[in-house]
This record gives sequence, C-alpha cells and structure tokens, in this order.
Amino acid sequence: MILAGVAVLAWVAWEFWGTNWVSHQRQDEVRSQLEDGWADGDDTVHTKFGEATAILHVPRFGKNYAMPVLEGTDDEVLAAGIGHMLDTADAGEKGNYVLAAHRVTHGEPFADFPELEAGDKVYVETRTATYTYVLDMNGTDLEVPFTDEWVIQPFPQNPDGGVSAPTGVGKHLITLLTCAEIFHTEQRSVVFGHLVAMEPIQR
Repeated sequence: MILAGVAVLAWVAWEFWGTNWVSHQRQDEVRSQLEDGWADGDDTVHTKFGEATAILHVPRFGKNYAMPVLEGTDDEVLAAGIGHMLDTADAGEKGNYVLAAHRVTHGEPFADFPELEAGDKVYVETRTATYTYVLDMNGTDLEVPFTDEWVIQPFPQNPDGGVSAPTGVGKHLITLLTCAEIFHTEQRSVVFGHLVAMEPIQR
C-alpha cells in the first residue's frame, strides 16, 4: 500500500509539474522554429510536434504571453501549444477560427481562461499579418458538453437558445475552448470573439 501511495503521488507530481516543465520547453522550441521559418518565408513550419502556423498573444494572460498555434488538437499538439481545430477557418478568414488548449497540465496555455472579459483583445500573429479580435463575452459565460459541435460551426448559434456567438459584428469570428474545470470534466468553457483589425507584417 505504501508503494502504491508513492506511485500515485509520483503520477500526480508528474501530471501537475512534470508535464508543465516538458511542455514549456516544447512551446519555446516551436515558437523559435516558427519565427525562424517565417524569416525564411514559410507560412507554415513543420516541427516534430506538428505544423505550426501562428502565435497567439493574449494581454489578459500577461504582456509576454506568446503561445504557438499548431494544426489539429491531438495530444502531441496540445502538449506543445494551442491547437487550431481542423476544418475551421484560418486566422483572419471568413468563418470561425477555433483554438483549443489545456487549462491545467501540459503547459497550461489557458490556465487563466476564467479571467477573460468581454472587450479583451487577442492577437493572432502569422507570417504575413497580425489579426486583432475582440472578445464578446467573459471566460465564465458559457459551458457546453465536449460533444456540442455547434460552437465550432462557421457562425455558431446555440440550438437551445442560450448564449451564442454575437450577430452584427461581421463574419470573421474566433472561438477559444478549454476544460471548464481544473480537474477532469466533460464540460468545455467557450469564448467567442470577432475580428476588428488586420495589420500586414513586413519580415
């Protein structure tokens, strides 16, 4: 029983501290590779953790917050940054640019998700432009089961008539997703926002 207890404690320590340490190294590595690739003229950069395409800046999470965005949402991707859900719009495109990330363990990119507020700006940096989105809701306004796919549709509307993506703000949206609770849960917290500016970048 003592050995079993030690094993459980070691697993907990690894999940809450070890995975964060490893993921922080991966995030730094991917961000560095992405910036190098951009300097060489590549829009998308292949890394051993996936295809990296953007860097997300969220001032609410700190002035130095700069998290790499990779394509897809498999375990390798989410252990190295933020995942761009496949078959959703790209940054700045018409439709819904959907990003998902861990709230706890594996680098915790969205650890402070509940602190998000309506009116907050988030910036998506690509090789050619920085896209500015404004959030239309707080980080605690909407929770849905992980099986609810309406939140990732091009123009999300709640079938139950509750909180939905805003209308009248244009057709270039962003959606951020994460776990609703610190510990295991099938609920997801959701925030919608809309594009307000695009600034070209000369590299």
